[in-house]
Amino acid sequence: MIAGGGADVVLDWMPSALASREKGLPLVNIAQPFKSSGMMLTCRKDAGVSSPEDFAGKTLGVWFFGNEYPFLSWMNKLGLGTDGGDAGVTVLKQGFNVDPILQGQAACVSTMTYNEYWQIIDAGLTPDDLVVFKYEDQGVATLEDGMYVLEENLKDPAFEDKMVRFVRASMKGWKWAEENAEEAALIVLDNDASGAQTEEHQIRMMGEVAKLTAGSNGALDPADYERTVASLMSGGSDPVITAAPTGAWTHAITDKALK
Repeated sequence: MIAGGGADVVLDWMPSALASREKGLPLVNIAQPFKSSGMMLTCRKDAGVSSPEDFAGKTLGVWFFGNEYPFLSWMNKLGLGTDGGDAGVTVLKQGFNVDPILQGQAACVSTMTYNEYWQIIDAGLTPDDLVVFKYEDQGVATLEDGMYVLEENLKDPAFEDKMVRFVRASMKGWKWAEENAEEAALIVLDNDASGAQTEEHQIRMMGEVAKLTAGSNGALDPADYERTVASLMSGGSDPVITAAPTGAWTHAITDKALK
């Protein structure tokens, strides 16, 4: 959408954004609301999984559309192929639901701390039935929701001013939501045209999301960026990105927005 001019700014996970940049789409991170990763692999104990050493020979549910990159980096770190076989893992392209683990199609599925994990619990499994592997704990966490624009647009003073005001307002909203999780969840419900969301789930979700945005004022921490790049380049013969990016982030917007 952003490449075709349909949006001024997009939210993306950094692995996806950096992979797109290496392929020729010059995305630049202008703000980073999420400080920590909420991504996990959630597994059924009765599938024979108690540690990452048990992944070999198992089917693992993985989100694609750019969300697969942290998983691929992790498997590379573990030395596991992703094309099946007893010495590797079989990757199941997972929809944005948890059906594969409920229906026995996969030993593990991708989940977020604030959403899909709780869908599994709400479906009837208990925490004692499960073992979870947080990407943060496994040392393979990468930056998630950040704000990205096209590099060339930053040369336009009017565009820069618009982004400064947008980031300032966005971070004001995020920090208010951290402190007022229940009220923030009710705003989401008031704007849920589908009617599918529940108050319990939204309040629980906002409480978990607040743990991930805590510690960020919106400005990208260069150390977090370097950690993400290192993880994405650690794939041996098949890294997510092949060279350290240049110009992939800027503080030009947050330096003005967060005054």
